[in-house]
Amino acid sequence: MFTGIIEQLATIKQIVKENENLHITLEADFVHELKIDQSVAHNGICLTVVAIDQNTYTVTAIKETIQKTNIASWLISSKVNVERCMLMNGRLDGHIVQGHVDTTGVCIDVEDQNGSWKYTFEYDAPEHVTVDKGSITINGVSLTVVDSKQQGFSVCIIPFTYEHTNFHQLKIGDKINLEFDIIGKYVAKLLKITNLNYLHS
Repeated sequence: MFTGIIEQLATIKQIVKENENLHITLEADFVHELKIDQSVAHNGICLTVVAIDQNTYTVTAIKETIQKTNIASWLISSKVNVERCMLMNGRLDGHIVQGHVDTTGVCIDVEDQNGSWKYTFEYDAPEHVTVDKGSITINGVSLTVVDSKQQGFSVCIIPFTYEHTNFHQLKIGDKINLEFDIIGKYVAKLLKITNLNYLHS
């Protein structure tokens, strides 16, 4: 379980393909605190630590993860938003994030608002919805939705988030990982079941 509050940017040092899997080695300041089999969110993707070596650690992405996220576009030296799993005795500063990417989206506009930035995204997954002032996770970052519409929405980024996540590298046309609000997903699922039961009653 995560919160969507990014701890730092990790740097990709190595990517090794083995059969259908990708072994990704990253450099981060908190490596000395990691343990094998620990979960870490990378651009919103929950991946398991499989190896640790001084100031780097390695995670493995399997075929399912590669197909459903933007991980195939990662490159050596790229910066990745990382967050370790939340402590149960800590404050939930963002929102409940599982690290399970629902779908990918595409950045279609970036607007400099003289002190903040507005990013607009589209996604091709009509079963998922957003609501104005609701929560959304973009590349692991917990954000608030503005201008919600069918299969699209915007978010506004403060300078701290812009500088301390990889949003400052995000440009029009880039693919991003999306995790929709867990409460909204449950509500949508229950409504769908209720409607189906009503139609068949």
